[in-house]
Amino acid sequence: MESGDVKLVAGWLAAARRAVVFTGAGVSTESGIPDFRSPGGIWTRFRTVYYDEFMASADARREYWQQKAIGHREFAAARPNAGHEVIARWEAAGRLRGVITQNIDGLHQIAGNRNVLELHGTARQIECQDCGARFDAEPLVAEYLKTERVPACERCSVGRLKHATVSFGQALPTDVLDEAATWSRQADLLLAIGSSLVVTPAADLPVITKRSGGKLVIINRDATPLDSLADLVIHHPIGQTLSAIDECLIAH
Repeated sequence: MESGDVKLVAGWLAAARRAVVFTGAGVSTESGIPDFRSPGGIWTRFRTVYYDEFMASADARREYWQQKAIGHREFAAARPNAGHEVIARWEAAGRLRGVITQNIDGLHQIAGNRNVLELHGTARQIECQDCGARFDAEPLVAEYLKTERVPACERCSVGRLKHATVSFGQALPTDVLDEAATWSRQADLLLAIGSSLVVTPAADLPVITKRSGGKLVIINRDATPLDSLADLVIHHPIGQTLSAIDECLIAH
């Protein structure tokens, strides 16, 4: 990582008035949460249960709950890492409008971020697909692990309970996506951190920023399809990179 790159990003962030952070799974890997696509990730171990299957079949719902109960263990005890903490400090200091995230682990909020748009929902809550009630995920997952029975909705008794995440075949929440597009359009700086930038429509957000005249910085372990569009690309561990940028901001 070049010190000049760190100083450049710090300068852009200090001058920005409508900066936005956009995050993907790479932000959370340093908290011990594997990228879904990586070897050993959830998508490599289980068959995908599509949303239509979940809604139509009790067997599919049991399979879904078995998968999610196993996956829940991988993030429930995870804590924010250095990258999350830096991003939260930037928001608290007024340097960021907020965070747009593809992640479902809730670690940005635990770190202290208040303005978070969760494009793919949150696995820390369970939502009834029939009456819309929401519940904390932890006790319901614990109930499933104890009984191996799919829990029933406490409000309507018959509703189909699913994590409050966007499943395959399920549309992203349009209100969240629309607000994320507005943030990206109005951003004078967008930091895309830990995202492969291959999943649309989320990957379109950095493009919106560039087309609207804002700067784009990509911080990611691997190359992305948008690297050629960015004003600066840093391929370096995220926690170290963000901490270095933060130190540079504090020093000036």
